[in-house]
Amino acid sequence: MTRTDDDSWDLASSVGATATMVAAGRAMASAAADPLIDDPYAAPLVRAVGLEFFTRMLDGDLDLDTIPDASPERVQAMIDAMAVRTKFFDDYFTRATGGATGTGVRQAVILASGLDSRAYRLTWPAGTVVYEIDQPRVIEFKSTTLAGLGAEPTATRRTVAIDLREDWPAALAAAGFDPAQPTAWLAEGLLIYLPPEAQDRLFDQITELSAPGSTVATEYAPGIREFDAERAREMSAPLRAQGLDIDMGALVYAGERSHVMEYLQAKGWRVTGVPRDELFQRFGRPIPTVASEDPLGEIVYVSATLDGAGE
Repeated sequence: MTRTDDDSWDLASSVGATATMVAAGRAMASAAADPLIDDPYAAPLVRAVGLEFFTRMLDGDLDLDTIPDASPERVQAMIDAMAVRTKFFDDYFTRATGGATGTGVRQAVILASGLDSRAYRLTWPAGTVVYEIDQPRVIEFKSTTLAGLGAEPTATRRTVAIDLREDWPAALAAAGFDPAQPTAWLAEGLLIYLPPEAQDRLFDQITELSAPGSTVATEYAPGIREFDAERAREMSAPLRAQGLDIDMGALVYAGERSHVMEYLQAKGWRVTGVPRDELFQRFGRPIPTVASEDPLGEIVYVSATLDGAGE
């Protein structure tokens, strides 16, 4: 499905299906023999979405021999990559809130929250409010599904059912967000699905809403500038043959855009970037030796703190 300025989706279509794909990766990583993460809600959420490809993947019923380059080594590298990505952002929230000491921020905002279950599975200090922003159908599906599972949030969870192209800061304020208090922001797996000007606007809005002491975490994909949509489409063709209709070449916005870390620094944030291979080493996972054909190249994981007043 080609992107338009007013497109929308559920968790089985368009950008929403990529959120289900990511949750499937978290489920696989959680089920590993030596798991780096524990997301008990990923698998039931994926099953509830009902995309056969992902349920077969969780059940071990996919015939990987029919998918080019789906060697055991490559599949394991993909699972490990999702594990280290998830662990990085889990640890980010633990640091931002002060962990067991409870000395950090008390409000968090998860942008384009998809099937993120951190409001349910992380240990949040008492008094923490977690805001989740996403399309109305996505928010409704996840809330209803988790309630049906008997899941209870471990923080005060407030949903903001709105598209990020609309006036989400006003909707966030209406949900009780306090811009005078420090905030931990998360934009995980989001930026490549935004046009370049929308990426800048997002960080402008975050900065405007952030009190000193706020933090933000996201990714920087340098390869998005030279992203080869046709090559990505070719690489995903075997998945479409298996019934998974995700065309990454049509979903992302390629081309020139602001360098994430430099843009945040110019806005007054103190920024740190960690390449993905370094995270593999940090978390005790072997750096993949299989040749990588990821059109986005090596991802850099970014965290930043606002020391002074926002611009």
